[in-house]
Amino acid sequence: MTDYTQILVEKADGIATITLNRPEKMNAYTRTMGAEIMAAMDDIDADDGVRAVIFTGSGDRAFCAGADLTPEGGGHVFSDPNEVDDLSDERVRDGGGMLTLRLFESKKPLISACNGVAVGVGATMQLAMDIRLASDNARYGFVFARRGIVPEAASSWFLPRLVGISQALEWCYSGRVFDAEEAKSGGLIRSIHTQGGLMQAAREIGREIADNTSAVSVAMTRAMMWRLMNTDHPMEAHKIDSRAIYRLSRGEDAKEGIASFLEKRNPVYPAKVSEDMPDFYPWWDERPYS
Repeated sequence: MTDYTQILVEKADGIATITLNRPEKMNAYTRTMGAEIMAAMDDIDADDGVRAVIFTGSGDRAFCAGADLTPEGGGHVFSDPNEVDDLSDERVRDGGGMLTLRLFESKKPLISACNGVAVGVGATMQLAMDIRLASDNARYGFVFARRGIVPEAASSWFLPRLVGISQALEWCYSGRVFDAEEAKSGGLIRSIHTQGGLMQAAREIGREIADNTSAVSVAMTRAMMWRLMNTDHPMEAHKIDSRAIYRLSRGEDAKEGIASFLEKRNPVYPAKVSEDMPDFYPWWDERPYS
């Protein structure tokens, strides 16, 4: 999919920017938007020229004001349980969860530049991103209990890991909307910026990654950090660490990393994520929906 209707995708200088683009609806989420983001991520993961991805919203009011429940927006974005009897039916799956699972599988680091309101799926989709920045007018809300439903987009997995169980429960129990300062003090976001400075700050982080690091190293690090923090014993991390160090230390990127350090110059890493990931990657088992 290259003809996007609800997002904008720009690639420049090693950084891809995905902009949720329904400003007249405060960038409210639809199934179409979710499908377009996932298609864009497929393209970005296959593009070795992209080293980092920034997500933001169109306009200066909202990152994403949650799911668009109006007929104009395509109706209710959650599956109607009356349509099926078997809850393992594919149609029961939460669209927001399908999106965050795709983001979880990304080989590129994901940076959120939240430029305004982010409630419901607008907040939960950011949980699968690696570094979260916000503008000073940003507002977050895990509002599901006020709508008679529960947190979606696999946020019951992501949110406690990011902010701790007590903070996650407080925000989700109350369903209230809170400001960027509370989001920062609660550990949800890294930093707060002016509207005019937000994207610059996000790009500086992307540039730091793109200009100085090995793409294969970053892809492996992302997979290891997200997956290994939940293992029962550090030995599981040690196994993967050992395999990764053994394979990567014998690769061309390690040679370049050492040479550029000794020669006091910027590195030029030759390895590509599309071709040169270690032979044991991915090491985790397939877990199809059932």
